[in-house]
Amino acid sequence: MNEEDKELEQLKRKRLAEMEKNIATKQKQEEVPPEKKQLSPREILFKRLGYRGLEVLENAESQYPSETKIVVEKLAELLTSGEINEEIDGGKLLVLFRSVGINVRMENKINVEQDGKFVSLSDKLSSKTSSFNKQNSTNDSSDSQ
Repeated sequence: MNEEDKELEQLKRKRLAEMEKNIATKQKQEEVPPEKKQLSPREILFKRLGYRGLEVLENAESQYPSETKIVVEKLAELLTSGEINEEIDGGKLLVLFRSVGINVRMENKINVEQDGKFVSLSDKLSSKTSSFNKQNSTNDSSDSQ
């Protein structure tokens, strides 16, 4: 055998060894079923939260941490058992918390349209008040002259 044939045989043996190693590794992986990662009750609930659900949950956790943990565990239990199979939006979650005596406070904002843009009602009222005060102060100064 010449040198090229010897090198080719070595490469073939090396490749065959790699393939056998890969097959053995694959078989070991198939034998041992992958452990399912246990999701925490919060993660289970988080996957089923709808519009503004996370906002309500975070407010509840910050205001009533121990009580919220109990509610979240029960909700996760109901979700995994299939007794609850719908999406839980913020309104439903807030009603649930309030029905069990947890009065979660939420930030309220009222927006109004002004010149094609939405501005908060407090900003609109403060701008009207400031323009009203400016108008009265100019009227007062012109009256005094």
